[in-house]
Amino acid sequence: MKARILVPILSTVCAAALGLPVLAHAEGTAMTAAAPSKSKTSAPAQPAAAPAATGPFAAVSTLPFQAPDFTAIRESDYLPAFEQAMAIHRAEVDAIIANKEAPTFANTIVALETSGQMLGRVARVFFALTGANTTEALDAIDTEVSPKLAAHNDAINLDPRLFARVKAVYDNRAAMSMTPEDARLLERTYEQMVHAGAMLTEAQREEVKAINTQLSTLTTQFAQGVRAATNGQPLIVDTREELAGLSEAEIKAAADLAASKGQPGKYAIALQNTTQQPLLPSLENRATREALFQRSYHRADGQASPGSDTRLLAARIAELRARKAALFGAPDWASYAMYDRMAKQPKTALGFMEQMVPALAATQRREAAELTAAIAKDGGNYEVQPWDWYRYANRIKAERFDLDEGKVAEYFQIDRVLEDGVFFAANKLYGISFKKRTDIPVYHPDVTVYTVYDKDGSEMGLFYFDPYQRPSKRGGAWMSNFVDQSHLAGTKPVIYNVLNISKAAPGEVQLVTFDDVTTMFHEFGHALHGLFADQRYASISGTATARDFVEYPSQVNEMWATDPAVLQNYAKHYKTGETIPAAMIEKMKAASKFNQGYDFGETVEAALLDMKWAALTPEQAAAIDTPEEVDAFEDKALKELGLEVGLVPPRYRSTYFNHIFSDPEGYSAGYYSYLWTQMLDEDSRKWFRDNGGLTRANGDHYRATVLSRGGTMDYFEMFRNFAGREPDVAPMLEARGLVEPAK
Repeated sequence: MKARILVPILSTVCAAALGLPVLAHAEGTAMTAAAPSKSKTSAPAQPAAAPAATGPFAAVSTLPFQAPDFTAIRESDYLPAFEQAMAIHRAEVDAIIANKEAPTFANTIVALETSGQMLGRVARVFFALTGANTTEALDAIDTEVSPKLAAHNDAINLDPRLFARVKAVYDNRAAMSMTPEDARLLERTYEQMVHAGAMLTEAQREEVKAINTQLSTLTTQFAQGVRAATNGQPLIVDTREELAGLSEAEIKAAADLAASKGQPGKYAIALQNTTQQPLLPSLENRATREALFQRSYHRADGQASPGSDTRLLAARIAELRARKAALFGAPDWASYAMYDRMAKQPKTALGFMEQMVPALAATQRREAAELTAAIAKDGGNYEVQPWDWYRYANRIKAERFDLDEGKVAEYFQIDRVLEDGVFFAANKLYGISFKKRTDIPVYHPDVTVYTVYDKDGSEMGLFYFDPYQRPSKRGGAWMSNFVDQSHLAGTKPVIYNVLNISKAAPGEVQLVTFDDVTTMFHEFGHALHGLFADQRYASISGTATARDFVEYPSQVNEMWATDPAVLQNYAKHYKTGETIPAAMIEKMKAASKFNQGYDFGETVEAALLDMKWAALTPEQAAAIDTPEEVDAFEDKALKELGLEVGLVPPRYRSTYFNHIFSDPEGYSAGYYSYLWTQMLDEDSRKWFRDNGGLTRANGDHYRATVLSRGGTMDYFEMFRNFAGREPDVAPMLEARGLVEPAK
């Protein structure tokens, strides 16, 4: 996956993204909400009516950093734990409502912040596993519990008695003495409740609850349907000759997969999550290339298998979202969903993307002509199609830049990339260090754990690394927390990175592509954002930021993958130990601007397709009520973009667009965020280059102004504090080769 642009939806999991109550953030030991020293009022204790907690989630883990004890957790524990945790959380909130004292920041806002601790513990572990190592049993629990969590969330956020207390504190904020972080927590709590529907009429609130429950069910079904279509519908071919061009290891893997699917003697190619498939460039047989592409493109639209069709799910989700937005007086879902984004309004995001379209469309047409010419030179009598694109793009790249991707991969051994590359760069920039642990239980044997130490030698937290693809894992790459950082709770971050790297055959050296290298640096950028969290309150800590800001630090961290000092330390040939030649790096950098018509175009198309779905009115969405009308809507929406979508399809079609349809909110009306944050990223790279690059001074400045700030302040202000100016789009367009560099 091209992680410099994309990271799947769980790259930074917040409570809302998991279907958790937005008020259940705290981790740590059970506690009442301690009031600031200036106040004599303390939060109420847990009411007597609260049910007693039992099972492995009843108390915080006794492992270091309160890490989950996977040896003590069984699948049968989750459902009763969810039921207990929701009941306890409800009782805690009821106690806040019943408090006879006047509402204060301590007895209302901080009390809410520290409620729901058990629910946070069970949900963080459960949803980590349903993403990274699921089973049929876990999927069944997910189907059952997701609507219950949605209803629980609504029961709290839409309780008029609770909102009355929150509003009383909010309305009195000018007369209160608060820290900036206190003020931000109050503002965020109030805004989230208003956004949830606290100021609607009772009838409207009931309708919102019903919609949320339906969305929770439908989005869970969509996610499971896409996973079933992706994992259950590999391309099956009969002969080895049809796989000409693949390596012996890849052919053996295809034979093994076919056998596991009950078709011994045949060959199967598993699908990846994106439209394009990684083996397409290697396949010499054009018919096989086309068949693999079509299997990917049609994986969940009923054509590859009549039992896997997510089209009506997508349409129904879009309709429910549009209806929900209308209840709030918003013209469409995008206008409603973007209330807390850096861009704020759909027109800002659309205008930002639309300014790229003319240059991008011209680049697509120019590159398509080059590829068709390369096909003719190769003896082909056809114009380039999507299944041909990367085969010939890679050939031109190899000829023009004398770059062999396979040879490049020989310098990237996964352990060295992580420890001598990713960790090394973090040490040089921020002074942090890492120590592998073998005493922390993990949820799969492929997972490794490290203690992270700060520049002064103190322990910062834990980092879990889960790199390899498997059927139990959804596609993509992401980061999240098992434990959130919070000074109030006394907790330090426990963070995990999940990737989908193809695993080498037993006994073979685990090499990775440079795209994999970039993904590793990217996801660790998210980890740094979480590790450097320095907030009192978990709900505004670390990666708890706006959707169109959270990808920014991770994208910036990618730049160190090709820093000369970092490369010298980790990019060693797996046989000879030779450091990757400087000339090869220069070729890689030059080649990175090639093929942007596809690389960049497929992402812009997906982002604009997302906004088309999010711009529907309730009436327009309701009119899309058959699978064929979903196809027609998508086709019309893509053609209106002005890009060459016939040659460059979007990175995700609607039918497998997990980012926007597999979560009640997720990245819907927010996929543009990957482009928006790329603007911030490229402008920040320019700042680093202009100020000396990989230095502790630069790292400490970025940590102080961005990585440690969490969601505590305005994002434009945060960027200005770092760069000393407003963000500029020009460096991104130059980096993508869409405009000439300024003279």
